[in-house]
Amino acid sequence: MSYEGIDYYRIDDLLNDEERRIRDDVREWVSTRLLPVINKHYNDSTFPNQLIPEMADLGLLGITLSPEYGGKGHGYVSYGLAMQELERGDSGIRSFASVQNSLVIYPILTWGTEEQKKFWLPKLASGEKIGSYGLVEPGFGSNPGGLITTARKVDGGYILNGKKRWITNSPFADVNLVWAKLDGEIAGFLVEKGSKGLNCPEITGKWSLRASITGEILMDAVFVPDTHRLEKANGLASPLMCLSQARYGIAWGVLGAMQDCYDSVINYAKTRNQWGKSIGGFQLVQDKLVTILNEITLGQLLVYRLGRLKESGKANFRQISLAKRNNCQKALEVARIARDLLGAEGILEDYPVMRHMANLESVYTYEGTHHMHTLIVGSDITGIEAYEG
Repeated sequence: MSYEGIDYYRIDDLLNDEERRIRDDVREWVSTRLLPVINKHYNDSTFPNQLIPEMADLGLLGITLSPEYGGKGHGYVSYGLAMQELERGDSGIRSFASVQNSLVIYPILTWGTEEQKKFWLPKLASGEKIGSYGLVEPGFGSNPGGLITTARKVDGGYILNGKKRWITNSPFADVNLVWAKLDGEIAGFLVEKGSKGLNCPEITGKWSLRASITGEILMDAVFVPDTHRLEKANGLASPLMCLSQARYGIAWGVLGAMQDCYDSVINYAKTRNQWGKSIGGFQLVQDKLVTILNEITLGQLLVYRLGRLKESGKANFRQISLAKRNNCQKALEVARIARDLLGAEGILEDYPVMRHMANLESVYTYEGTHHMHTLIVGSDITGIEAYEG
């Protein structure tokens, strides 16, 4: 039986033909190409590199990017729907696409020179080049403004020193977008693979996002030419704007994991018999199923409205924080309820729930923890910042 998605409030009616087509194309690709191999890659802690060209052909690596630079030029609701379907497959695969779109293409498009745009953007959108985003450091996660990686101006370029950690794609990225302090101000640099003094080891031993390659960016006197600085990016606001782009995609993406959990347990509840009838006929089970459906529906309405606000230029980072905060929290709750409904079967790879649950523990934390998004919204509604003290 083919997967049809969960749409209790007929949100599908609000989408245009292009948005439905994009969602359906990605949905079919996930079902036929990703799901058959994801358990093996998750178990082996490998990324399905062989699928990158297919993702590029679907336009998944440059969804909102203008065709002028090799992208598809679609809207943000289309982007969100694509991230939703990818995360139905696995959070790690959605993370890969999120980084390429929101954390590498977006900053180059926003702050890069025309030469940088023409060189990098078509290659990133086609999958010829893969990027990573180097902001987080071992001592500075929720407080990125405290980063200690430095850039020093020299003849013809800059010398970078520092260490970034928990960087998606860095072990195999062709270009690392690194944020460093230049004369005390945060600046962005494109650090290419193979640069002398650059090392990007993989972080191993993860129990979460195992199908995503995560690493470090270690820089020991790495020379970056003048042509590789994002000269228009200045100050902490620039990397934070990138994070807002990524958080938007996450708020959509986790809905895919939630829907996959629901799809698994609703079918199980209808066919699993106890005491002479299917467990779906018991009140406690129906309560849990309705709770899952409830959270999916609320999350869908939240991101749909946010997407339309974003497309009209009216969305702000606080609204994005609220959506990321809510949907990630609810996705974890949904995964745990689904595991409970499956009983012992829920821990087997025959069902995707335990894999989603483990992945969502990371998604709940990265691109701003649940607590930091609480403080972002809290400071907005009270006018009082609570980050310090």
